[in-house]
Amino acid sequence: MTSTNGYDAYEGAGDLLRALSAPIRLAIVSELAQGERCVHELVEKLGATQPLVSQHLRVLRGAGVVRGSRRGREIAYALVDEHVAHIVADAVSHAGEGT
Repeated sequence: MTSTNGYDAYEGAGDLLRALSAPIRLAIVSELAQGERCVHELVEKLGATQPLVSQHLRVLRGAGVVRGSRRGREIAYALVDEHVAHIVADAVSHAGEGT
């Protein structure tokens, strides 16, 4: 490790975890783990409003977690890396184990 202090290497991981810190973002990632989805599909599945889903997709896109590709008049969102889906699935599973 060439950093001056021991935790510099974890900065990217911290950024990723901050991007995933909202429950709706975890739900979006879980849905996208099943395949590409348009905003209206996520709205229907999650029971959230379109502006709310779009706002959280914007955060996830900015963090490099999801990407969008135009599909006619809509944008289909997909995970950039499947590792993120595993992180979310593990976190949800761990949280469900109880305290």
